[in-house]
Amino acid sequence: MNRELLEKKFDVSQIRQRKGNFGKMLDYIEGHAVIQRLNDAFDGGWSFHIVSHEILENEVIVCGALTAEDITKQQYGSSQITRNSQDNSIISLGDDLKSATTDALKKCATLLGVGLHLYGEKETVQDTGQRNHTASPKGNGSNGGNGSGSTDKATNSQIKLITELANKQRISNKALASMINEIGAVTAVEHLTKRSASEVIQNLMAA
Repeated sequence: MNRELLEKKFDVSQIRQRKGNFGKMLDYIEGHAVIQRLNDAFDGGWSFHIVSHEILENEVIVCGALTAEDITKQQYGSSQITRNSQDNSIISLGDDLKSATTDALKKCATLLGVGLHLYGEKETVQDTGQRNHTASPKGNGSNGGNGSGSTDKATNSQIKLITELANKQRISNKALASMINEIGAVTAVEHLTKRSASEVIQNLMAA
């Protein structure tokens, strides 16, 4: 395994940005760049498959497994369901699942060191073209943060699924509240944001 190549920082030109929660800008690497890095590091000798998927009210969640040199890394990816602005109908569930699958692949690759530098420090591109380094927020920047004061509340389907998964795995109310607080900085599941609820679901499904 070529760890030096896997963990090599991506060039600034390969780093994209998107708007996250509360107006924060988040850095990310596109799927094709991650695939190219894996191909280079393993000479194409790696594979990826979908373990399971869930379709929620407004989000799809995919569990994927990346295998290379007898090492398997498993992670969850998610994507918001894209709907028609006029009648709220789903535009393409297949495309949403593909986006979630790509997200899962990138997160699996991160466990091998690909793009890991983006999670150690947050870099924001300034108008001058230079990069400003600031401390990274808790976690990987993908959760919803503090749910209080946010209008992007967890859906009823997410709340129901969290409760069902916790009961199925016999997780105590105290342990569940601790997980919810660690991820979303709240103590009640109904106060989670959609993204924080998604991360809680991912953790419960991986338990």
